[in-house]
Amino acid sequence: MELLYKSTRGGEKGVTASQAILQGLAKDGGLFVPYEIPKLTLTPEKLAKMSYQETAYEVMKLFLTDFTEEELKHCIKSAYDDKFDTEVIAPLVKVDQSYYLELFHGATIAFKDMALSILPHLMTTAAKKNQITREIVILTATSGDTGKAALAGFADVPGTKIIVFYPKDGVSPIQEKQMVTQKGGNTLVVGIKGNFDDAQSGVKAIFGDRGLEEELREAGDQFSSANSINIGRLVPQIVYYVYTWGKLLENQELTENEPFNVVVPTGNFGNILAAYYAKQMGVPIRKLICASNDNKVLYDFFQTGTYDKNRDFILTSSPSMDILISSNLERLIYRIAGADAEKDVALMHALTKEGRYEITPEMREKLSDFCGYYATEAEAAEIIHQTFADAGYVMDTHTAVAACACKKYQEETKDQTKTVIASTASPYKFTRSVMEAIDREKYGKMGDFELVDQLSALSGVAVPRAIEEIRTAPVRHNTVCEVQDMKQVVKRFLQAE
Repeated sequence: MELLYKSTRGGEKGVTASQAILQGLAKDGGLFVPYEIPKLTLTPEKLAKMSYQETAYEVMKLFLTDFTEEELKHCIKSAYDDKFDTEVIAPLVKVDQSYYLELFHGATIAFKDMALSILPHLMTTAAKKNQITREIVILTATSGDTGKAALAGFADVPGTKIIVFYPKDGVSPIQEKQMVTQKGGNTLVVGIKGNFDDAQSGVKAIFGDRGLEEELREAGDQFSSANSINIGRLVPQIVYYVYTWGKLLENQELTENEPFNVVVPTGNFGNILAAYYAKQMGVPIRKLICASNDNKVLYDFFQTGTYDKNRDFILTSSPSMDILISSNLERLIYRIAGADAEKDVALMHALTKEGRYEITPEMREKLSDFCGYYATEAEAAEIIHQTFADAGYVMDTHTAVAACACKKYQEETKDQTKTVIASTASPYKFTRSVMEAIDREKYGKMGDFELVDQLSALSGVAVPRAIEEIRTAPVRHNTVCEVQDMKQVVKRFLQAE
């Protein structure tokens, strides 16, 4: 049975999965959502015996119904291969009483690899399926990790170009070096003088520019997105949580009907939304714990029912969460509004015009699956320090925010449900923050790559290939622009091709 997609803002309906992947963002500015969330067809017994690749197929076939079995299995096989440094793709590691789902074993050592390894294959397959002969221009804003993962996925892929905008002073030195050294004749990386929300808003404005869209069409190009607003990014993320359930069953950590909690360090709301979709599919997730850093706009939303971005933007040591406009939240808002596109449009218009909106008491009642907690910079650093001291386990700054949220939730609620923490980046991505948290006096004056070697010695984990490659790599991208000049930068790049 075919599963179709529609826009959260009501302008587009009856869209196939492949068409939604190619478009990225709906023409009315909304996000594509499935008409319904399909139910898992697997028995827990079968799921417990499945590899990551097998689980991915069983989940994705339910959402991407216009892809053939052969096409989908080819995309999965091409994505989840030796680019990952472990055969299991996403190890589940028990530390004390929690389980860390390590999503950072891909080519760029962040969880974005999990979905961005497959997106180029889904997109090129979708283009053939829809007889698209125009070049696909991937336009993406990044708070640090999406950019590099997208660049790695699309570099030199025939029929595509990719442009990534990032906040020039809002990412870690390692994140920036990973992006600006990116190879590939079809790639452009641009630092903007602003924050991630500025980059994301600029990209959305370019998507909504009908004049530019027509210019591209005449030149033989069309825009698409690699951000998690693209359902081709979101659907592969659902796999994490179905796979996690299988591993907990296989390891006899859970009985068949026993629930577990999930904690996700959250910025743009895609990863935790995927966990919510997994729950709707039948995965026995009890509570979805949304972890925020000092930019706690989501924490405040779950506490009050009011989303308010009118606040200071704080640069933290967990930059992928330094976000005040969480785009994927719109998909949840649409759902709890009873799939009422008019209500969704009104709330999103209020966010654009006034920087805030308030949901109704009836909508708030439908958020009972979620709760929000946040960690300050000091609290995140302390949990990195303490977990290493107690268990010898080194986590990155984003995972630390989630671990701190987990601890606060358990202390406050006394909930003893087994809990999985989404570990979204390697500590090597944020070596300075991690090593200074472990021992500021000892490591505070060392250089970034000196700290990489110290982290390896400390953790017993070899330096990832992604880090070794950028030690001496030349800078290939040095464009920096004002937010208002983003469109011109895009046009110049495309005209030069």
